[in-house]
Amino acid sequence: MHQFDVDLSCYMVEIYKGELRDLLLPKNVKDRPKLEVRMNQTGQVNVKNVTVQPLNNEADTNHVFETGLGGRQVRKTLMNDESSRSHLIFSIVIDATNKLTGKKTTGKLSFIDLAGSESSKKTGTDKEGQAEANAINQSLSALGNVISALAEGAKFIRYKENLLTKLMQDSLGGNAKTLMFVNCSPSVYNEMETKNSLEYAKRVKEIKNNPTLNLETKAMQMAHRQIEAQRLLIESLKGLAQDNGLGDKMADVLARYEKNDDQVEGGSVFSLNLDAIKEDDNQIKEKPASGRDSIAPRKSALHPDSSRSNESSGRL
Repeated sequence: MHQFDVDLSCYMVEIYKGELRDLLLPKNVKDRPKLEVRMNQTGQVNVKNVTVQPLNNEADTNHVFETGLGGRQVRKTLMNDESSRSHLIFSIVIDATNKLTGKKTTGKLSFIDLAGSESSKKTGTDKEGQAEANAINQSLSALGNVISALAEGAKFIRYKENLLTKLMQDSLGGNAKTLMFVNCSPSVYNEMETKNSLEYAKRVKEIKNNPTLNLETKAMQMAHRQIEAQRLLIESLKGLAQDNGLGDKMADVLARYEKNDDQVEGGSVFSLNLDAIKEDDNQIKEKPASGRDSIAPRKSALHPDSSRSNESSGRL
């Protein structure tokens, strides 16, 4: 391990009534930045403006997890004293850099706790609780559609139809290793909920993935830094355009140049650097992973049509 520099970090978010919330941000913070779900050049889902906490040991991890869990939305119902009213995502990111070759391997392990689908007649919730249940059921329905499409081998997967599926894109299909653990009730009274949960798990089991090693060369790392520098430059130019009374037209041009929400993040800029690193990148893909360079393989899910190599793990 002395050959590698390894860094671990994590973040925790929840999806509550269609809104993404940072669970590691102190509750007393009033001006909370808007969180945005984006995908980088290697297919890893990132959350812009989220609180990222470095991890040094198991105790750190447990403390961060318990801290974030304490801020999650819960509500008492007729079926549960502390019913989860949101979907929770706790992601650990592992970056390992080979000191000799400069190659970087990234792994991502996501623990996802899905709020259960429920009937308002059984839970006896009020108007606010019904709004929460509607949001939960809508997102679970979208997730079910994505899982079915992946299991059937569909060419186009509608990840972007819902915030939950968009956030879980690198935890499903493609290169992901996905495990689902289902909590079921043995009571006949909950037969329908149990059946639906098991059908969910059955569909997940039918997804066929091909996990691969994600390596990033020095040339690719440099290209990523250039993309970030260009993004910061665009932000500065937009600010100058507004401050100096140049009107909204110039700001709009820059905004359209920057916009890539419907593409892989930085895709239009990254294509400018692709030729320069193509040969180096191909050599990595053709070379079998050795024992030294295969530390912390990334388990991730790319769009099935994507040809980029990368790996991130989803755990449900």
